[in-house]
Amino acid sequence: MFSKLAYAVFERSIQDYHQFDNVDQPINNPYPKEQFEHLLYHKNWIDTVQWHFEDIIRDPQIDPVAALTLKRRIDASNQERTDMVEYIDSYFLQKYHQVKVKPTAKINSESPAWAFDRLSILALKIYHMHEEVTRPEASQDHKDKCQAKLNVLLEQRSDLSTAIDDLIQDIENGDKFMKVYKQMKMYNDDELNPVLYQNKK
Repeated sequence: MFSKLAYAVFERSIQDYHQFDNVDQPINNPYPKEQFEHLLYHKNWIDTVQWHFEDIIRDPQIDPVAALTLKRRIDASNQERTDMVEYIDSYFLQKYHQVKVKPTAKINSESPAWAFDRLSILALKIYHMHEEVTRPEASQDHKDKCQAKLNVLLEQRSDLSTAIDDLIQDIENGDKFMKVYKQMKMYNDDELNPVLYQNKK
Protein backbone atom coordinates (compact mmCIF):
# COMPACT_ATOMS: atom_id res chain seq x y z
CA MET A 1 0.00 0.00 0.00
CA PHE A 2 1.52 3.29 -1.12
CA SER A 3 0.07 5.26 1.80
CA LYS A 4 1.57 2.93 4.42
CA LEU A 5 4.97 3.07 2.72
CA ALA A 6 4.83 6.85 2.44
CA TYR A 7 3.78 7.41 6.04
CA ALA A 8 6.61 5.22 7.34
CA VAL A 9 9.10 7.28 5.31
CA PHE A 10 7.57 10.53 6.57
CA GLU A 11 7.85 9.32 10.17
CA ARG A 12 11.51 8.44 9.64
CA SER A 13 12.24 11.86 8.18
CA ILE A 14 10.53 13.61 11.09
CA GLN A 15 12.38 11.49 13.64
CA ASP A 16 15.70 12.10 11.88
CA TYR A 17 15.11 15.87 11.85
CA HIS A 18 14.29 15.96 15.55
CA GLN A 19 17.55 14.30 16.47
CA PHE A 20 19.03 17.74 15.78
CA ASP A 21 15.93 20.01 15.71
CA ASN A 22 17.87 22.55 13.67
CA VAL A 23 16.55 24.16 10.49
CA ASP A 24 20.12 24.39 9.17
CA GLN A 25 20.82 20.68 9.61
CA PRO A 26 21.62 19.28 6.12
CA ILE A 27 19.43 16.49 4.82
CA ASN A 28 20.97 13.04 4.92
CA ASN A 29 18.58 11.02 2.80
CA PRO A 30 18.99 7.33 3.68
CA TYR A 31 17.30 6.04 0.51
CA PRO A 32 19.02 5.57 -2.87
CA LYS A 33 18.10 8.20 -5.46
CA GLU A 34 16.44 5.66 -7.74
CA GLN A 35 13.93 4.63 -5.07
CA PHE A 36 10.50 6.22 -4.65
CA GLU A 37 11.25 6.52 -0.94
CA HIS A 38 14.05 8.97 -1.73
CA LEU A 39 11.52 11.45 -3.13
CA LEU A 40 9.16 10.96 -0.20
CA TYR A 41 11.90 11.48 2.39
CA HIS A 42 13.16 14.62 0.64
CA LYS A 43 9.61 15.94 0.38
CA ASN A 44 8.89 15.49 4.07
CA TRP A 45 12.26 16.92 5.11
CA ILE A 46 11.36 20.12 3.27
CA ASP A 47 7.99 20.17 5.03
CA THR A 48 9.56 19.54 8.42
CA VAL A 49 12.10 22.33 8.06
CA GLN A 50 9.40 24.69 6.86
CA TRP A 51 7.18 23.75 9.82
CA HIS A 52 9.93 25.00 12.10
CA PHE A 53 10.57 28.10 9.96
CA GLU A 54 6.91 28.95 10.56
CA ASP A 55 7.36 28.51 14.32
CA ILE A 56 10.45 30.72 14.40
CA ILE A 57 8.97 33.58 12.37
CA ARG A 58 6.06 33.84 14.83
CA ASP A 59 8.40 34.71 17.70
CA PRO A 60 7.15 38.16 18.83
CA GLN A 61 10.73 39.11 19.72
CA ILE A 62 12.24 38.23 16.35
CA ASP A 63 14.50 40.87 14.83
CA PRO A 64 12.76 42.44 11.79
CA VAL A 65 15.81 41.96 9.57
CA ALA A 66 16.06 38.31 10.61
CA ALA A 67 12.32 37.93 9.95
CA LEU A 68 12.73 39.25 6.40
CA THR A 69 15.61 36.87 5.76
CA LEU A 70 13.53 34.00 7.13
CA LYS A 71 10.51 35.01 5.02
CA ARG A 72 12.67 34.65 1.93
CA ARG A 73 13.84 31.24 3.09
CA ILE A 74 10.18 30.24 3.53
CA ASP A 75 9.42 31.43 -0.02
CA ALA A 76 12.32 29.38 -1.37
CA SER A 77 11.17 26.38 0.66
CA ASN A 78 7.65 26.71 -0.74
CA GLN A 79 9.05 26.61 -4.25
CA GLU A 80 11.16 23.56 -3.43
CA ARG A 81 8.11 21.88 -1.91
CA THR A 82 6.14 22.46 -5.11
CA ASP A 83 9.01 21.15 -7.22
CA MET A 84 9.13 17.95 -5.16
CA VAL A 85 5.39 17.43 -5.60
CA GLU A 86 5.88 17.67 -9.35
CA TYR A 87 8.75 15.15 -9.20
CA ILE A 88 6.51 12.72 -7.31
CA ASP A 89 3.73 13.15 -9.84
CA SER A 90 6.25 12.52 -12.62
CA TYR A 91 7.03 9.20 -10.94
CA PHE A 92 3.36 8.18 -11.11
CA LEU A 93 2.95 9.44 -14.68
CA GLN A 94 5.89 7.27 -15.71
CA LYS A 95 4.76 4.27 -13.64
CA TYR A 96 1.29 4.20 -15.18
CA HIS A 97 1.95 5.61 -18.64
CA GLN A 98 1.05 2.30 -20.32
CA VAL A 99 -2.26 1.87 -18.51
CA LYS A 100 -5.20 1.75 -20.90
CA VAL A 101 -7.58 4.40 -19.64
CA LYS A 102 -11.23 3.34 -19.78
CA PRO A 103 -13.70 5.51 -21.75
CA THR A 104 -15.60 6.04 -18.50
CA ALA A 105 -12.50 7.14 -16.59
CA LYS A 106 -12.69 10.35 -14.59
CA ILE A 107 -10.10 12.80 -13.42
CA ASN A 108 -9.47 13.29 -9.70
CA SER A 109 -9.63 16.71 -8.03
CA GLU A 110 -5.99 16.38 -6.97
CA SER A 111 -3.03 14.39 -8.21
CA PRO A 112 -1.46 11.58 -6.14
CA ALA A 113 1.49 13.78 -5.20
CA TRP A 114 -0.68 16.55 -3.77
CA ALA A 115 -2.49 13.89 -1.71
CA PHE A 116 0.91 12.72 -0.43
CA ASP A 117 1.71 16.36 0.34
CA ARG A 118 -1.34 16.44 2.62
CA LEU A 119 -0.27 13.17 4.25
CA SER A 120 3.22 14.56 4.86
CA ILE A 121 1.81 17.65 6.61
CA LEU A 122 -0.57 15.43 8.56
CA ALA A 123 2.35 13.35 9.80
CA LEU A 124 3.91 16.55 11.15
CA LYS A 125 0.67 17.59 12.85
CA ILE A 126 0.40 14.18 14.51
CA TYR A 127 4.02 14.25 15.69
CA HIS A 128 3.73 17.72 17.23
CA MET A 129 0.27 17.15 18.71
CA HIS A 130 1.58 14.00 20.37
CA GLU A 131 4.40 16.12 21.82
CA GLU A 132 1.78 18.37 23.39
CA VAL A 133 -0.14 15.42 24.82
CA THR A 134 3.03 14.17 26.52
CA ARG A 135 4.60 17.54 27.46
CA PRO A 136 5.52 17.10 31.16
CA GLU A 137 4.92 20.70 32.26
CA ALA A 138 1.57 21.07 30.45
CA SER A 139 -1.67 21.09 32.47
CA GLN A 140 -3.97 18.10 32.35
CA ASP A 141 -6.61 20.27 30.69
CA HIS A 142 -4.13 21.14 27.93
CA LYS A 143 -3.20 17.49 27.49
CA ASP A 144 -6.85 16.42 27.33
CA LYS A 145 -7.68 19.01 24.67
CA CYS A 146 -4.63 18.00 22.63
CA GLN A 147 -5.53 14.32 22.94
CA ALA A 148 -8.96 15.07 21.50
CA LYS A 149 -7.31 16.88 18.59
CA LEU A 150 -4.83 14.04 18.14
CA ASN A 151 -7.70 11.54 17.92
CA VAL A 152 -9.20 13.56 15.06
CA LEU A 153 -5.83 13.75 13.29
CA LEU A 154 -5.41 9.97 13.56
CA GLU A 155 -8.87 9.45 12.10
CA GLN A 156 -7.99 11.86 9.31
CA ARG A 157 -4.81 9.87 8.64
CA SER A 158 -6.85 6.69 8.24
CA ASP A 159 -9.32 8.34 5.87
CA LEU A 160 -6.65 10.08 3.79
CA SER A 161 -4.58 6.90 3.53
CA THR A 162 -7.60 4.99 2.25
CA ALA A 163 -8.37 7.74 -0.27
CA ILE A 164 -4.77 7.75 -1.54
CA ASP A 165 -4.67 3.98 -1.99
CA ASP A 166 -8.07 4.00 -3.70
CA LEU A 167 -6.94 6.76 -6.08
CA ILE A 168 -3.76 4.95 -7.05
CA GLN A 169 -5.69 1.70 -7.52
CA ASP A 170 -8.18 3.51 -9.76
CA ILE A 171 -5.35 4.97 -11.83
CA GLU A 172 -3.72 1.55 -12.10
CA ASN A 173 -7.04 0.04 -13.25
CA GLY A 174 -7.74 2.80 -15.76
CA ASP A 175 -10.80 4.01 -13.84
CA LYS A 176 -9.19 7.41 -13.24
CA PHE A 177 -6.51 9.27 -15.12
CA MET A 178 -3.83 11.73 -14.11
CA LYS A 179 -3.57 15.20 -15.51
CA VAL A 180 -0.87 17.30 -13.91
CA TYR A 181 -0.73 21.07 -14.13
CA LYS A 182 2.56 22.78 -13.40
CA GLN A 183 2.26 25.29 -10.58
CA MET A 184 2.53 28.72 -12.17
CA LYS A 185 3.60 30.78 -9.18
CA MET A 186 3.81 34.42 -10.19
CA TYR A 187 5.25 36.21 -7.17
CA ASN A 188 8.72 34.65 -7.52
CA ASP A 189 8.97 35.42 -11.25
CA ASP A 190 10.55 38.75 -12.17
CA GLU A 191 8.64 38.66 -15.46
CA LEU A 192 5.23 38.25 -13.78
CA ASN A 193 5.44 40.07 -10.43
CA PRO A 194 4.84 43.82 -11.07
CA VAL A 195 7.01 44.84 -8.09
CA LEU A 196 9.93 42.90 -9.54
CA TYR A 197 9.61 43.80 -13.21
CA GLN A 198 8.97 47.49 -12.51
CA ASN A 199 12.19 47.61 -10.49
CA LYS A 200 14.12 46.26 -13.50
CA LYS A 201 13.37 49.42 -15.52
